[in-house]
Amino acid sequence: MNTSSQPEPVGVILAVDPDRFADVVEAARRAGLTVTGEQPILGTLSGTIAEDRILALTEVAGVVAVDRDRTIHLPPPDSPIQ
Repeated sequence: MNTSSQPEPVGVILAVDPDRFADVVEAARRAGLTVTGEQPILGTLSGTIAEDRILALTEVAGVVAVDRDRTIHLPPPDSPIQ
């Protein structure tokens, strides 16, 4: 639970023009993205950002699309958490 006044960051996945990947990564960081994964060959970039900053990512040159990360993390079968 977040007790501070800062909103929780949300996970996002960006579809990126592979020819501009390095420039997009730097511009996305300046827009507030904390990068958690880079896949230059696939043209995808993942990270976290404050929800109110997502629009800034859509304005970065070379970003084709921005979507919220809907990855579900399941515990391994032998985990005590079932």
